[in-house]
Amino acid sequence: MRYNIDMYIRTISRKNKDGSVVRYIQLAHNVWDPKAGYPKAKVLFNFGREEDVDREALVRLVKSITRFLGPEEALRTQAELNGSAPLTFVSSRPIGGAWVLNELWNQLGINRVLAGLLAKRKFQAPVERAIFAMVANRALNPASKLKTEDWVSHDVFIPGLPDVPVQNLYRAMDFLLEAAEELQKDIFFSVAHLFNLEVDLLYFDTTSTYFEVEEEDNPEDHKQHLRRKGNSKDHRPDLPQVVIGLAVTREGLPVRCWVWPGNTADMAVIEQVKKDLVGWQLGRVITVVDRGFASEDNLRYLQRAGGHYIAGEKMRSGKDTVAEALARPGRYKTVKDNLEVKEVIVGDGEKRVRYVLVRNPKEAEKDRLEREKILARLKEELKAIGDLKGEPHTKACCQLIAHPTYGRYLKTDKKGQPYIDMAKVKAEEKLDGKYLLRTSDDTLSPEDVALGYKQLLEVEEAFRTMKQSLELRPIYHRLSDRIHAHVLLCWLGLLLIRVAETKVEDSWRNIRQTLERMHLGEFIAPDGRVLQRTETTPQQQHIFKALGIKAPPQIIAVETKGQKRSLVTRAQKADP
Repeated sequence: MRYNIDMYIRTISRKNKDGSVVRYIQLAHNVWDPKAGYPKAKVLFNFGREEDVDREALVRLVKSITRFLGPEEALRTQAELNGSAPLTFVSSRPIGGAWVLNELWNQLGINRVLAGLLAKRKFQAPVERAIFAMVANRALNPASKLKTEDWVSHDVFIPGLPDVPVQNLYRAMDFLLEAAEELQKDIFFSVAHLFNLEVDLLYFDTTSTYFEVEEEDNPEDHKQHLRRKGNSKDHRPDLPQVVIGLAVTREGLPVRCWVWPGNTADMAVIEQVKKDLVGWQLGRVITVVDRGFASEDNLRYLQRAGGHYIAGEKMRSGKDTVAEALARPGRYKTVKDNLEVKEVIVGDGEKRVRYVLVRNPKEAEKDRLEREKILARLKEELKAIGDLKGEPHTKACCQLIAHPTYGRYLKTDKKGQPYIDMAKVKAEEKLDGKYLLRTSDDTLSPEDVALGYKQLLEVEEAFRTMKQSLELRPIYHRLSDRIHAHVLLCWLGLLLIRVAETKVEDSWRNIRQTLERMHLGEFIAPDGRVLQRTETTPQQQHIFKALGIKAPPQIIAVETKGQKRSLVTRAQKADP
């Protein structure tokens, strides 16, 4: 598509206080104003002061430019106008995704936070831009740091960064780790203020990610001590791993991340998490944790300094208080999100424990159907065992009884023969669709407790995003500091993605796909080159509007021959 709307070079003047006059050169075109009833000039690009540009060369170059180059056809063809010098298409690269991430980066104040931290040091390289480039890479096209160098130079438009040597990326990672504590705190308060976040509920959980190496790190080696074998949540106990902790708000925005050696137990990290967040002076904080963290020591620790908790309880733990809470009669109250809740108080005085029993009817039906399938398979297994003799029979019986799912329904007779215990089946039926919560805060209603814990799914979703969209794994680093820095980059990427998803009300996958269809085309002519993007589609405009972001300028750069090649232009200041 081509529009016959002429562009032109114009000069504007500004008078200084001392009486001197400064003249500026602009690229403009006329746009019809229906309200005024006549055309008005719209600035497409600011070239700067008249004395700093070659006006005649610009005039010749502009004669080769159309108003719009078109979203599809023009990026694959050459543009010619009325016999003037040809404008030749050279290449194109995506611009939409990186542009939006960069605008969110600035909107959230991350650039200002980094600038403040960097002011204390004397770096020659653009560290803030290098950090952003690595974060954008995780969100748009995850790759190693070496491949990120090539990606920045050839496959994406990063505002303010035409290229970046890989050694600068590593230096930026080192700085990121040095500033990690202050950085996470400052960014959180910047984001909390911008979004008016409620920080009375913080959700915490851990995950693990493994390395494609067989040998563990030496725990006494400070530079390499994180990669250790442990309880793998990725079902790869054969490989070294690291444990990653993540705290998020009820809105699903990540607050902070942690990295521990791969053999760290879940219950051992609560003390550090609580200590780190107390220093942020968040006020009244109720920490929400999963069943894996609900030891008595952890829960007592979470109550220090006036804190409170909501914790999941293991219903098959064998604890007397849990058994009593599950057996206590009483009516459920239906609340939103298809949940039924019932408050149960067990004990008195110091031994008093407040429980909230939650039931989800839909989950109850799913549990019932799943149990029927399990029992059907179990009957087949028992039948197969009956045909075995001797040692194979004994071995098969032991394996079946020890099975984490089948063993729940089995009992053995006097001869050691397993059979389905219907009493156990009935006991399991009573747990269908239920989970038991424990809280130390008496001011929370049972509904708030139930819905608050349900939001813990936000942490699990955040981990899925880190592992899938941001491709947390594979991690190519072996040094512990670099592993820490890599997780921090993923945390920053997760923050930008979550903000985008929350505002647009769509998945990052869909948002990214739509934005990456906006391309920046490079065109050259005998007198210079032009960087001009494709037109904004209605879907892209919807995303920009939802995020409160202006679309990129139609023309990103106009450079005359011999002018220094740079993607750091004044285009971002032009009226889009």
